[in-house]
Amino acid sequence: MNDILKKYVPTDHTRKVLVENYVTEILKNKNSAESINVLDLGCGTGESIKFFKTLNFKIEWVGLDIENSPEVQSREDDNEKFVSFDGINIPFPENFFDLIYCKQVLEHVRYPKELLTDVSRVLKPGGYFIGSTSHLEPFHSFSYWNFTPYGFSVLIEEVKLKLLELRPSIDSLTLIIRRGLGCPRFFNIFSRIESPLNILIVIVGRLLRLKVITINTIKLLFCGQFVFFVKKEKGS
Repeated sequence: MNDILKKYVPTDHTRKVLVENYVTEILKNKNSAESINVLDLGCGTGESIKFFKTLNFKIEWVGLDIENSPEVQSREDDNEKFVSFDGINIPFPENFFDLIYCKQVLEHVRYPKELLTDVSRVLKPGGYFIGSTSHLEPFHSFSYWNFTPYGFSVLIEEVKLKLLELRPSIDSLTLIIRRGLGCPRFFNIFSRIESPLNILIVIVGRLLRLKVITINTIKLLFCGQFVFFVKKEKGS
């Protein structure tokens, strides 16, 4: 795994990184006066609009999802810009979005390669596709797939996007225990802070004086979810 993923695994630190951290990093280099088109792909209840509204930028936010997902059915606020689609064909023109945000969605997509092909189509050259997906997570909310970090990297390459980074998120053991206990709300804290097995991996890795990239790779090997940072290169 070290050999096949080393160009995607970060070498800077082993701390937990959220999808939102990548968004904030990207916007640092943007002019706050320019309009930025953002698509929340698989928006569910549309919770991400609250995060994007906190940013000091002119964000044109659109939430996209299928009509019959459990999360969409539980949506309470329909005042924002929500759009429905068939799960494959994104109803927007080519090169339209500066940023596509996709948090814990792809494992629920019936035809992931077809959808990602359309993501590539509607993303502007130089734009970013940022999100997270499942690796070793138990079945939940009609999930179809679990992606290995390697399999995801191959899929991204096939749709002609450029994978920049993969970072481990919550560990698989924590997700398995959470599922076994009936998903108590207490475990939601580990979506924001480092989860127990990841802490143990970092501690042992430091004691053994492992490199940062090795520790991150071990965390990826045992992660329940991982975060991805993808770009559409100019000229694509």
